[in-house]
Parts: sequence; structure tokens; C-alpha cells
Amino acid sequence: MQTTLARRQRRRRALQRRPQGRTGTLVGQFLAIVLVAFLVTTGLMAGTGALVAVSAYNYYAAGLPDPVAALTNIDFEQQTVIYDRTGAVELARLGELKRELVTFDELPGETLDATTAIEDKDFWVNPGFDPIGIVSAGLDTVAGRPRGASTITQQLVRARLLPPEAFEGSTYERKAREIIQSIRLTQAFPGEAGKKQIITAYLNQNFYGNQSYGVKAAALSYFGKQLSELTLAQNAILAAIPQSPTKFDLVRNAQEVCLENVAEGVECTKFKLVVPQDSEIVIRRNHVLDLMKSRSPLTGSKHTPAEYEAAKDEPVELRQQISADWKAPHFVWQVRRELGQMMCPETPNDCNEVDLGGFKVITTLDWDMQRTAEKWVYVAARAPNAKDTTAILTSRKIPKAERSWILGLRGHNINNAAAAVMDYRTGEVLAYAGSASYTSKGNKKFQPQFDVLAAGWRQPGSAIKPVGYAIGVDDKTLTASTMIMDVVTNFGGGFTPTQADKLERGPVRVRSALQFSLNIPAIKSVIMSGLDHVFARSKEFGLTYPKTAIPVLSMGIGTLEVHPIDLLGAYNTIANGGVRMPRRVINSITHDGQTVWPRPGDEPKGTQVISPAAAYIITDILAGNTDKKVNPFWGKWAIYDGATRRPAAYKTGTTSDNRDVAAYGYVAPPADKTAPALSVGVWMGNSDNSPNDGKLSLDTSAPLWSAILEEVTKGSKIAAFKAPKDIETATVDAFTGLKPGPFTTKTVKEFFVPGTIPTQKETLRVAASIDKASGLLWQDGCEGPQVTKGFFNLSEVEANFPAWQKANAAWGARAAKGTGVRGAKGTRTSYFYNGSFAPFGRTWGAPFMPTALCPLYTPPVYCDPFAPTPEPGVITPPCIPRPTDDGGGAIKTLKPTQKPKPTLRP
Repeated sequence: MQTTLARRQRRRRALQRRPQGRTGTLVGQFLAIVLVAFLVTTGLMAGTGALVAVSAYNYYAAGLPDPVAALTNIDFEQQTVIYDRTGAVELARLGELKRELVTFDELPGETLDATTAIEDKDFWVNPGFDPIGIVSAGLDTVAGRPRGASTITQQLVRARLLPPEAFEGSTYERKAREIIQSIRLTQAFPGEAGKKQIITAYLNQNFYGNQSYGVKAAALSYFGKQLSELTLAQNAILAAIPQSPTKFDLVRNAQEVCLENVAEGVECTKFKLVVPQDSEIVIRRNHVLDLMKSRSPLTGSKHTPAEYEAAKDEPVELRQQISADWKAPHFVWQVRRELGQMMCPETPNDCNEVDLGGFKVITTLDWDMQRTAEKWVYVAARAPNAKDTTAILTSRKIPKAERSWILGLRGHNINNAAAAVMDYRTGEVLAYAGSASYTSKGNKKFQPQFDVLAAGWRQPGSAIKPVGYAIGVDDKTLTASTMIMDVVTNFGGGFTPTQADKLERGPVRVRSALQFSLNIPAIKSVIMSGLDHVFARSKEFGLTYPKTAIPVLSMGIGTLEVHPIDLLGAYNTIANGGVRMPRRVINSITHDGQTVWPRPGDEPKGTQVISPAAAYIITDILAGNTDKKVNPFWGKWAIYDGATRRPAAYKTGTTSDNRDVAAYGYVAPPADKTAPALSVGVWMGNSDNSPNDGKLSLDTSAPLWSAILEEVTKGSKIAAFKAPKDIETATVDAFTGLKPGPFTTKTVKEFFVPGTIPTQKETLRVAASIDKASGLLWQDGCEGPQVTKGFFNLSEVEANFPAWQKANAAWGARAAKGTGVRGAKGTRTSYFYNGSFAPFGRTWGAPFMPTALCPLYTPPVYCDPFAPTPEPGVITPPCIPRPTDDGGGAIKTLKPTQKPKPTLRP
């Protein structure tokens, strides 16, 4: 007899070998099988048709096990054990302590009625399947609207009573075998007694989340009650869970409600776990209650409609949970999720093999790095909210040099944090903390068991900017030297964003705009590349968005929500020369020493998302953020090993209302290909999405990112970022980003994707003739001399966008008056970057052209020193003293009483 593991392995291989295509033909075959099955179960077959039908029925029934033996010998117990990457540190044992079996006599009518109401309303009378429902679902699937229609018997058969061979071929062929086996099971266990055995096995094998297998274990783990003690509402919500037990896990959906009157931010010691009434699982519970009004064959009229309605208002309060002895619990949940996708690709959230398959799972987790990440996440999020922050920092051995930024968080309403460490060359997750302190008691603002990294939707803010710029550079729409006007602009729809510091810096190159996180250039760059195009291409970096998300003008500054772990993966793609590696948390799976995974061909394969040159350009820009000479503000959090700065690239993000602060970045890849190339991503905020009290990313997430990355890289060899061979370099004007021209005052060297070095002449500066004496525009007759100078000319800048040009002209009118001139949004003109740091000088690269013409020159009227004194009352025209040569080459002006010296003539 095959072992349970062998059957499961063969089943998985069968799933992976399933052929593609032939959909229409297979659907037809499947519907024919449904018809045959229906005729067999109803006894309506006769004659030659009966022989054909029975032949088809027997073909798909071949090899199916005896349903009596299969149901009787269900194996419920085998633990899966998860280890770190060395195999020496046990992280978790899945499925332990929460397997409880129940007999039918222990099942209350409400438990049974709630289950059949939502899962299979005709369970007690159907032949094991619902032919009408399946045909309808099959047609919907063909029409592109896939949905399920499995009965309770079919679900039990699929989970427990099909051999691996039954999963070979198409989905429709597997479904046919599933239906036939369900019929055989129903016939093998006939009548009401048989139905009781089937539904009892079903309720014993179901996974209900929270490591609970079987409805009895679920009642105990969630409510601390026996089944007979459950309320109507509790029965309904348990019945609602099996559709998606991970998603509907009540503990993971619960919030901790404090029962004490404690000060803001102080941890509560007495609380209760409550699932919010507007959560999806409670809404589904209420749907079950509605169904039970007319679908309760066992309890009948025991409960009135009013009682069902009242049950909808019952709070979902859970018992206090006894934490499983897991290390890196958020990471373990990610491992379990990946195991489900590997072992049960069709039903990953309902896969008993994951917990009870007896596997040994070696993960990617580095236990030392995990402890580092957990330590820093805790001290950043929880220590500032403790009564004695300093004592906690001392106990966690936080150096005094690192304490000031942590102490600075006190009283600023930041209660949670998350962090991950990855190897961007392999996609391996090395450390993972989805919230601070998984086992701590939480509150509304701090929900420690919620995984912010993978389950949370969070706005990335400016942390998204490298992705948008990378797409533009790779598409050759932009270069690192492209000049964009940092000017407050009305982009339409009332969207007129500003920079946090309210400065308008005028012309800036993409490199500076990204390094110093300027908002308006980022928005313009995405518009220039195309909103739909950037939205679509960003998904190639591994980003996912909520189903309702659409491209919007503000997406360039991170208003579309993403999963933080996905954004770290996008940074990994840039760090890895534009190659995206799939995220991995599992290295190997074995059973009794035999390798189950990986098999030959399972090696992870990367996808080239952007060119190596485009990736390096973005990396080189972000690397400036860890060099104080380039960026003294972000450079404060550079990575050091002793006194040596380690080359690293990073970017921060702060949402407009300070709800989320984040930082993502990476160090240069080590020359040793077997050594990890490390990246770190961190998030800080509140579980209830409330804003913090005035703290930006440079005060919060940036130092947290730096602390983690500095510790996990300590002692490793220092490497440098290396440019790819095909990258090109050129000298460009520091202000226009174009080829230097006659009025260039400062130049910089820049990197370019091949074929994108600028060759065009600049249009930002134009030549104009000026009267040197007055500084005004020249016209004939001015005093002179006439000179030629270069001046700002905004008429052709961003010429394809009239609204932008209008804003540019308004800025230019103010900037012509100097810095600090205010605009309509309270902004002020400024040289790049600000008053304290101007790397290219206190200039915009050229003066503004005067608008007035120089005055015409009028020759002076000199006074006659020998003229008689005018008579009283006589008005003479004004005059100026005549200059004279004193013989030594110096011009002197005669005093009114001084007579000129005679000049000798030859």
C-alpha cells in the first residue's frame, strides 16, 4: 500500500503535468460526464446509449480507490517542521496541538445546518454532486467567469479520497473523476447514516485557520468552547471560514480592544480580541445566517427570524490566544503560504498537506539576520512608547550613538514597524518581521500579528520614484540629465502638488530630482512616459495593486497602495542589473531523507525587466544618497563598517499626511557570487492607518533602514557598484543637462543608456544684446557699449504641455525678482537645493532677460567756465563741468573759478 506522502507527491506531479489547451473539447467532455453521472445515479439509462454511457463512466472511474476503505483509513496526523537555512534552527512545527476529532453525535444541529447552508444546501438528498450547479459553473467558466460548485462530498473527495493519478489530464477530467468518486462514496455510504459519516469526516478534516484542523478544534481555539456551547452566530462564522481559511482566520482579522483606561501609546494589560463588524468574514457570517433561515433541515424552526437577525449584531469576541512557540512567525506564515501554492496549486489556502504532510522544510531565513531585524523593529516601534525607553535600549544593547533618533520618536504616535532583508541576486528572504513583536499585547494602533509587509496595502510615497524614473530611462524617454522644471503646476482636476518644504527650484536634472526627492519632476516624468504605460510596466517589477487601482496623476509620488515586500522586490530588480528574481522563502523540502523539492528544472529563473545600463544609472543616482558630499541630508544615514563608508543606494518615502514612512535600499554586490547581495526595506506607522505626529522618513525609517543594513553587513567585504560595459558617459551642462553651450557656466559628467547622449543645442538660454551701461536690452542710440549675454528663455521648455508652460512663466516672473518670492500656494522661489546647500551655485544657470530697452544716449551739456554770471532772474540751461586733461593722461574737472591752461600749438 502506498504511503500517504507518496500519494501526495504523485498527486502534485500529476497537477504539474496537466496539459494545457483543448479547453472547448474538454468542457464538452466534462459536461457529457456530468450527464452520464446524472443518468447513472437516477437510473434513466437504457439500450445502446446505456452501454456507451456506462463505458465512459467506467473509463473515468478506473483506478479510483474503494470509497469505503478510503474514507475509513483517512490519515489526519503528520507534522511539517520548518527550519532556517542551515537546518539547525527549528522555526516552527505546523499543525500541532490543534487537531480535534469529533463524532456525529457531538455535532450540534446548528453546526451542521450552518455548514450545509453555505457549502451544500442539498447535501442530505443529493447523490454526491449537484448536476445543475456544476453545468452552470462550467458554462460560467467557459465564459470567463470561473466559480466553484463543489458539494461537501466533492470537497471531501478532492481533499482525501482521490489518488494522484486522478489529477492527471485537464481540470475537467479531474472534475469528472471527482464527481464519479463522490457518487461511489454516496452509494457506498447510503441513506442518512451514510450522509452522517461523510459530513463528520468533512468537518474533521477541514482547516479553519489559526492552526486549527476540524470544527471541534476551531471552536476551542477561537472561542474556548465545546461545540455544544457555541452560539448561533459562532456556528455561522465557523461555517464561513473553510472557503478561505487563511484569509478568514479570525485571529488574524481581530483587533485588540483595551479594557483599561490607559494613556495614549501605553501598552494595555487587559484587553479582548474582537473581529470588526465590517470585516469580510463577519459579513460572510451574516450571509450564512440569512441562508440558515430557509436552509436548516436539522434545526427547522428552532430559531426564529428575529434570532437570526439578532445573531448578526453579536460581537465576534475571541479567547486570548496561547502563542505557538514559533520563531520568525510572520516568516513562517509566508513559508506556509508558499507550501500551499506548491502542493495544492488549485486550493493553496485549503491544503492539509502543508501542515500534516510530515515534511522537513529548509527555508531561506538567516537566523542571525532575523534577530537583528526583530531587534531594531522592536526598539524603533515599541521602545519609544514604553515607560522607560532607555532601559529597553540598554537591555537590547543599543549603542548610545544610535539612541538619539529612537528617543526622538517618543510622543510622535508611531506604534508599529516592519522590515525585511533579502538577497537581491537570488530573491531569497533572509529576515522578515511583518510587525513589531509578534507575541506582544497590542492595541488599535499596534496589531502585532498582522503582516504589514505582505498583507498590508500601504502608500509608498516617494519610495516609488526610482521605479518611475527607471522605466523612463529604460524607455529612453528620459535620461539622468533630462531637465524638468520644479515649479508648482496645476495638473488638472484640482491636483496642484507642492514640495514639503514649499520651495520651487526651477530647472533641475533628473539625477538631482530623484536624489533630493522632488515631487513635481517625478509627477511630470511619469506623465511624459505615459500613465498607463508606467502602471503596466511597474507590474513587471513585481508590484501588485488593489483590484480597483487605476493609473492616476499622483502615482508618480506613490499614492497607489502596494505591498511593502513587493516594493523591496522592485528595488532588488534595479540592484540586480534590471533582472527580477522571484521571491523565495523555501530552499528545499524533504521527507524521510528523500528530496521532494527542488527537482531538476526547478531552479529560480530571473526576468530582465530593464536594461543593465538603466538599472545602473538609477543605482548610481541613489548611491549619492549615502554620500554626504552629494547629499548631506540623506547622507546622514550612510552605511559604515567602522570608519569606512560602505557603498549603498537608498530612497525614502513619506506619505502626504504622514501615515506611512518607509525606506528601501541595498549595498553593492560582493565579488563572491556565493555571498549574499543584501537589500533592506522598512516601514513605520500605525496599524489603524492613523498619521504620526509630524515625523518624516529622514527622522524615522531612514535611520531604521541604516541600523539594520549596517548590522547585517558588518564584517563583510566592502564592494563598489560597477557600471556595465555598454554604458556611455558624457559631459553635460549642470543646469540644462544638454550639450555644453556658449553660456554654460558649470558642467557635470553623466551616465547614459547607449544612444541617449544629448546632441541638441540648448534652448533654455538665449543670446541677447545688452547695453552694458544700463544692463537693459540694446537699441540703437544707447550709451553702450553693446555686449552679448545669455539669458533664461522658458518659451520652449516643456513646450508639449501648455499648462506646464503657463506655470513655468509664472515662476519665471517671480524668480526674476530673486529667491524667496512667494507664489499662490505659499511656495517660494529657491536655488537648488536650498539656502544652506547649493551644489551648483546660487543661480538658476543664467540671469533673467530684462524686459525694458536701454535709454537713448543724450550728449552732456558742459558748462562754459568763462561765461559771465547771468543777470538776476535769468534762467540758464543745466550743465556739467567739462572734463579736461591735466597733461598726465588723467581727466580732471575744472572748478567753476579755475581757468583752463593755455595749450601751445606748433
